[in-house]
Amino acid sequence: MIAYPNIDPVFLKIGPLSFRWYGLMYAVSFILAAFLIPIIAVRKKVKITKEAISDLLFYAAFGVIVGGRFGYILFYNPVFYFTNPSKLFAVWEGGMSFHGGLSGAIIAGILFCQRRKYSFYELADISMVSVSIGLGLGRIGNFINGELFGRPTNLPWCMVFPQGGNLCRHPSQLYQAALEGCAISFILWFLSNKDLPRGTIFWSFILLYGLFRFLVEFVRQPDAHIGFLFQYFSMGQLLSLPMFVSGAVMLWFLKRKTVASTL
Repeated sequence: MIAYPNIDPVFLKIGPLSFRWYGLMYAVSFILAAFLIPIIAVRKKVKITKEAISDLLFYAAFGVIVGGRFGYILFYNPVFYFTNPSKLFAVWEGGMSFHGGLSGAIIAGILFCQRRKYSFYELADISMVSVSIGLGLGRIGNFINGELFGRPTNLPWCMVFPQGGNLCRHPSQLYQAALEGCAISFILWFLSNKDLPRGTIFWSFILLYGLFRFLVEFVRQPDAHIGFLFQYFSMGQLLSLPMFVSGAVMLWFLKRKTVASTL
């Protein structure tokens, strides 16, 4: 067993204001995105101004917040929120869905591209490394908060989380940080050096996230109010499986389209 570090989720207090590590992680994510997107844009020969990147990040942030909130309401607790409409916008009480946030960011990105006359795939391809790193940092924030922990285990690196009772559990947040923040971003960074069809990096992210999230969910504690669906699967797995399938199908389609164009 490894002792859980019990880091204070609040890293700074100024009067009535409290600044949390979790929020800092997302702030750092957007700062890194503003730095990395121009670098990858040069690699992929995508012409985009710094002002346009700032606007794109604003659209994405808005889409993540709105989509993440309504995704959680729809997928994880619709009965509660529809019977308590005053809680719909109480985001300070928690309740965000990655899958909803991703959907919101994609929709916001499409709207941005339509308005600014950019190719969606071009901008998505140069953004996915930043998205992956942001996810990894967000999982570290989950770890500091002591939330979204894993199922009980006897493995030597298990931890006892304050919110998880006396059982020693998988530090599944760290598994996700390693896979989502490190492995995926490394693979996508490698792909950004290649001359690939538009959309390849975007759909590679969709496939890889769907695969890794589906696998990690086998050791992550399911939501208490939902439990297991179809006896074996979590809601996260049911939402991630379509990502893996759609990513595989679209990558196959892009490859086939490229081969056909060379014949």
